[in-house]
Amino acid sequence: MEFRIATRGSALARWQAEHVAALLRAHGHRHTELVIVETAADRRLDIPIDAMGGKGVFVKEIQAAVLDGRADIAVHSAKDLPAITPSGLVIAAVPERADPRDVLIGARLADLAPGSHVATGSIRRRVQLAALRPDLRFSGLRGNIITRLSRLAEFDAILMAKAGLDRLGLEPDVVDILDIETMLPQVGQGALAVECRTGDHERQAALRSIEHAATRAVVDAERAFLDELGGDCDLPAGAHATVMGDLLTVRGMLASRDASVLLRDTQQGTDGPTVGRSVARALVARGGASMLDR
Repeated sequence: MEFRIATRGSALARWQAEHVAALLRAHGHRHTELVIVETAADRRLDIPIDAMGGKGVFVKEIQAAVLDGRADIAVHSAKDLPAITPSGLVIAAVPERADPRDVLIGARLADLAPGSHVATGSIRRRVQLAALRPDLRFSGLRGNIITRLSRLAEFDAILMAKAGLDRLGLEPDVVDILDIETMLPQVGQGALAVECRTGDHERQAALRSIEHAATRAVVDAERAFLDELGGDCDLPAGAHATVMGDLLTVRGMLASRDASVLLRDTQQGTDGPTVGRSVARALVARGGASMLDR
């Protein structure tokens, strides 16, 4: 059986697609081919992601390639997916997750002088760091990982996901790994999501061989959190779930765009999506409703 794999063309996206291809080959599915799709988000680096319609801009054209038959499956960074899967597609596999944490590159957080200039393309990262350090100055930063790292000299530090560095084997001179309590990750950060057409039962069955049960459980819990907030919430939001035995712990964050309000909640339970939704409802009840209305 052939697997034509739709992916973006960046080095990281190709790595992720090749990783899934290697997993499939390890389970006996030898015929894999990458189908490179350029997205509007890749072409327009001059526009902030939230101004382009949210994180879904990274995946819509990839999903279209599967829906119209140019590809059989699509590989995404799970953090790029809106909470609602389009009609005709299903998340058929979630392989084992990489490190979900964020990193500060160029300086350690404790060493940043007052008024330091930090760059990030993520409003979620910006508001959490601004809440800790309101003295800092921020600028937007977009592009693939290599492009962003090449601009480090323009700033005192930049923020990005650790998983991307690890996957590409990049080791900047100064990397400060931010713990979950300091910087709550994006929903699904560090995980991959493999989408397939809903009617393609043969490939869905094959993809189950590369599913990682614990990762699927926590990603489903985090995506339920986002879904409860409204599918593709355009406010700064993050969630991180862990599982130990039958018990899932979900931490969630919702903030205002100016970082004047930052809400957090943590809950536990045995059903991940239920816990994720409960955390989202708690944040909405404690002040998130008025922010979402605005």
